[in-house]
Parts: sequence; C-alpha cells; structure tokens
Amino acid sequence: MASVSAAAPASSLKRTNSSTSSEGDELIITPLGAGNEVGRSCVYMSFKGKVVMFDCGIHPAFSGMAALPYFDEIDPSAIDLLLVTHFHLDHAASLPYFLEKTTFKGRVFMTHATKAIYKLLLSDYVKVSKVSVEDMLYDEQDILRSMDKIEVIDFHQTLEVNGIRFWCYTAGHVLGAAMFMVDIAGVRILYTGDYSREEDRHLRAAELPQFSPDVCIIESTYGVQNHQPRHIREKLFTEVIHSTISRGGRVLIPAFALGRAQELLLILDEYWENHRDLHNVPIYYASPLAKRCMAVYQTYINSMNDRIRNQFASSNPFDFKHISPLKSLDEFRDVGPAVVMASPGGLQSGLSRQLFDKWCSDKRNACVLPGYVVEGTPAKAIMSEPKEVTLASGLSAPLNMEVHYISFSAHADYNQTSTFLKELMPPNIILVHGEANEMGRLKQKLLSVFADGNTKIITPKNCQSVEMHFNSQKMAKTIGKLAEKTPAVGEILSGLLVKKGFTYQIMAPDDLHVYSQLSTGSVIQRITIPYSGAFAVLKHRLNLIYESVEASTDEESGVPTLKVHDKVTVKQETENHVSLHWTADPISDMVSDSVVALVLNASRELPKLMVESEQETNEDEQSKKADKIIHALLVSLFGDVKYENEGKLLISVDGTTALLEKQSGEVECENEGLKERVRTAYRRIISAIKPIPPPGS
Repeated sequence: MASVSAAAPASSLKRTNSSTSSEGDELIITPLGAGNEVGRSCVYMSFKGKVVMFDCGIHPAFSGMAALPYFDEIDPSAIDLLLVTHFHLDHAASLPYFLEKTTFKGRVFMTHATKAIYKLLLSDYVKVSKVSVEDMLYDEQDILRSMDKIEVIDFHQTLEVNGIRFWCYTAGHVLGAAMFMVDIAGVRILYTGDYSREEDRHLRAAELPQFSPDVCIIESTYGVQNHQPRHIREKLFTEVIHSTISRGGRVLIPAFALGRAQELLLILDEYWENHRDLHNVPIYYASPLAKRCMAVYQTYINSMNDRIRNQFASSNPFDFKHISPLKSLDEFRDVGPAVVMASPGGLQSGLSRQLFDKWCSDKRNACVLPGYVVEGTPAKAIMSEPKEVTLASGLSAPLNMEVHYISFSAHADYNQTSTFLKELMPPNIILVHGEANEMGRLKQKLLSVFADGNTKIITPKNCQSVEMHFNSQKMAKTIGKLAEKTPAVGEILSGLLVKKGFTYQIMAPDDLHVYSQLSTGSVIQRITIPYSGAFAVLKHRLNLIYESVEASTDEESGVPTLKVHDKVTVKQETENHVSLHWTADPISDMVSDSVVALVLNASRELPKLMVESEQETNEDEQSKKADKIIHALLVSLFGDVKYENEGKLLISVDGTTALLEKQSGEVECENEGLKERVRTAYRRIISAIKPIPPPGS
C-alpha cells in the first residue's frame, strides 16, 4: 500500500522534478487543468525520474492564454511522454501550442482515429474561434507541424518510451477514445480520460482492464447523477423535436462537430425514416467539416460496435437519407420548420450561436442541449431559462424559445463509475474532470462504498500535487544458463547485470545476445615494430623473461610466430619488422607492453639498425639511430609525423596538431586529450629504447 498526501500547489514542480533522484519512490500527480473543473484536461505525473502528461486540452469558456492548462507551473522539456485520450477540444486543443510553442521534446501518442479527427476538429476550431490575432494560440501551420510529431498506438498494443511502459483500452465516449495504463518500475497508473461503460448506437462500451492499477485517475463529470435509460431519453428527444415541428417551429441542437453529433444523427435519421409525415421537414448537420467528419467515421467502421459493423455489410449507416450538410448560413433557406444540428456545443460562436441569436425570440422554436454543458458557456446560461439573453452583437433579446436538456452525454454516470471502481479495486483513486460540488458529492458517496478504509480518494485542485510513496525493492532475475540450476544458499553468482528501464537481469556473457539487444565484442590490438635480427634471438630473450613462450607457424601466411603467456602473438611480418597481436584486456595489455620494450631493446643492439660496428659506434650515430626508432614508432601510433626545426616533431591527427620537444618531452597542443596521448607515448618509447644494463651492474 502506498502512503498518500496532498501537497502544496505545484509552483515548486519545476524545482522538485529536477532535484528528484532517478531512483526516488515518490509518485507525484498534479492536475494542470480539470482539477475541480470540467475543461482543459491535463494531468502531470512524475515517478522515478520519468515524467508523463495525460491530455492537453483548452477550457471552452475562456479564450487565448486563459484557456490553456497551467503550463507555466512545469518544465515541458522534462516530459518524456504525452498521451492524449481523445479528440475533444477540452482534451486535445492545446496540443499544437504545447508541441510548437514550448520546450517539450518528448514523444506524443494517440489512437489512429483520434489523430485523423484531431486535425479536422482543430482546423475548424481555429477558423470559427472569433478571437483577436493576439489571442490566437496557434494557426493552421502549427496544427500541420504538430501532426508530424504525433505517433499512433493501437488498442492493447504495449509500447515503451525511456523505461515507461504503456498501453490503452477502448474508452467508449467517442470514436477512438482510449484509457491509458502506464507502468513505471512496476507501479501502474490508469488514466480513464472521458469514458462510458454503456454501449450506444455506434460505439462499444469502455473495457475493464484485466488487473487493478495502483492508482486510478478517473473522470467525475456527472458526480452522483445517474442517466435515464437510453430508450426514455431517445423517446423524449424525438417527442420534443416532433412537437416543435408540428407547431411550425425550428429545432436547434448545439453539439460538438464530432462525438455525440453522430449518435444523434443516427437516431434522427431512423426516426424520420419511420415517420413519413416528417419527410418534407429538412434536417441539417451544420458544420464546416461535416462531410470530412463522415468520411473519417466511415473509415473507422471496424472500431465501432457489432450493430454498426453488421449494418455496414449491407448499407452504410452514416450515409443518411434525411440529413443534409450545411456549411454556412448563406446556403440556408429559413422558410419553415427544420432541425439544425450545429457546432459548437456551448453556443460560444460559429453556426450554433448565429442560429440561436436568430431563433431565440420565437416561442415556437426549441433548443435541445444534448450533452454535458460546461460552466461559463452561453449554453449553461440558458439552462436556467432567463427572460433575456445577450446576443453575440452585444444587444439583449428576449428568450422565448423552449430550452430542453436531454443528456446523451457519453460520460459515465454514478452507477457506471462506482461499478467500474468496485471491479477494479484500485487502492488510490484521484477524481478529475468534474465541478467541485459534483466531485465532492461523488467522493463522499464512494467513501461509503469503500468503507474498509483501504482505499484513498483524493480530489486535487488545479496545481495541487498529490504525493504517493511506493516502497520498491530492486530485484534481479537470473536467466539463461545461470537459471538452469538453483544456487545454494550463500553461493556467489557470476554474470553480467543488465538493466533495461527498471528491470534487472543477471545472465552469462554468452547469453547476452539471446536475452537482450546487447552483444559481446572483443578489441584486437596490433602493433608493428622495426626488427631485422634473427627471430630465434627474440624467442631466446622472451624465454629468459616469460615462463610460457610457444613457437609455431601461422597457418595462413606461413610466417614464424611466438605465443607469449597465451596472450600475445609475435609474428615475423618481414625481414625488417615484427608485429604483435592481442585481445585487449588489462593483463594482455601489460604483457604486450613488456614484449614491445624487449623487441625495441633487441633492435637497438643489432648492428644493421643501431651501429656500423658495436665497438666503433660513436654517441652521435647512436642518437641518429635512436631518433629513427622514435620517429618510426610515433608514425605507427599517430600516422602523420614530420620533423620540425630545433629538434621538434609535428604530429597531426584528424586535423589536430601537436608539437613534441624531443629534448624535454614537453608537448604543445590545444587538444588536451591528444597532448596527453603524445606525452605518454613518447615517455614509454624513451623508456623502452634505453639499453638494459648488464647483469650485476
């Protein structure tokens, strides 16, 4: 069980996240939007140095920067992963801003259908938003650029990003809506987004995850309210519309362009088909993107329920017989009874607002609000049926039209939420996406459901962090050859410890390529040294120093070889050179160094290399020959070595030069790495070519 506490507002989130150790056991969840409100859904979560953000919406009651989640409370560049549950504006409409106007560098995922509709919906949102240029959060180009950054995920597909495992389930609600399960170091968090456990005319019900999460972040939109049975709501909906038309009125249905609109159109088209007296009354779907929306819905028929898929086998259920698209009011002949479904759903602007202003004063007309209405919108204001309303022009007008609220909202009601949570039994529940009063009532009722006291229910406000402590233990599993037998108590296991994300495994080196994406490799070292003496002399000298020196002949080239301590192979490459070969490791490197020194000393004593005659060689000739050896060895190590004036050597490596003073061994170079390499190599060469003093001296 995790220990839970509500922390102060998230003003310290930037600082806290940067200082949290990568192995910390503190899970922090902070609503940046939808905390004690409906709108601008955005939840920030960090655990063990990994940061995930769920949803990225706007608040439909505000415009410009005021509509955004509280992005200024976080460091966007620290976020590893952004998961968007569905295309509704209050869950996805600040995404172009976040991707294009902040320092976010992580990866963003949504389902295929969500991505397809996201572009259509946000393009429409930019066009119909009547805000000043200064208040525009982004433009069409920002939306197009954001599309390139969005990756898609299939339902039940498990992906991993930077040690964060995640997958998604069908959420109902709207086409493509997903609930995301995130697993970080074995701690699982379920974020429902908006969900519905009730199958409707075209969508499946939300799935129940197969195991309980440690934390469930769940919507609380309807609080303790319960929806009426579907058949009662449909009957009431069609009766209101039929009676309004019968008295010569117009019916306005403000709805989001996508989501509930398609559900209601299916109901209307079927009702019109069954009532011949209505066939001369037009139904319009007034949305600039109506046709494109329908094309997307027809593309994703297989994501819908069995009813729609079976119907599609014989006819397209979204090819409506009695409904026509309406792009603008210029095409609309307002000459008699009609039903117009228009966006947006809150009557803030666009076609729905234009028609409302035109029809609100006529008592024959009706406005049917078919879904959840957000606080602060004109649609919410008319639910109390005031005597007057303020038009978009700023003038006042009497509200004489009937206003009906018949909820077809695909949000979970209390029965669905409580049943869902009882089946999941998460030990920690965080309520978001609900008005403060509704959320508070839901919390109290759920506390009575989970009366055992083992379930924590938290209702954080925006920017208020919830902190949970999970006591995690590091465990490493042995796999492959190491797991073939159970070790005895106290027995030491020897193998490679491989960490991937938060999983630890111990395996034999031979199994590395089988059980991981890693593989073992060897670095083969090779050096060529000037030597023109008898190869047998080298063998004799090596035998004086080393216990194990084996002579043989190379099978491919046929040249004589010596194997020193089974580590270093010495080959006679030419009459004037020998080469050393070994696999890099500390012991072999040490053996090779001593063999190089021995070969260089043997070379110095050879008459052809060092002197015309050992007895008559003067110091000047010795210096010249030693200088040649130094130069040859430096060339073998660095490639480009040139003589300079005043006893200096100019060494060039990949465009970088170093100047070596032979007398003092000092090196001039801007690159500290190369400088140290040249200095060390020169020191070792000088040490190696010094004559070995005679025994007993």
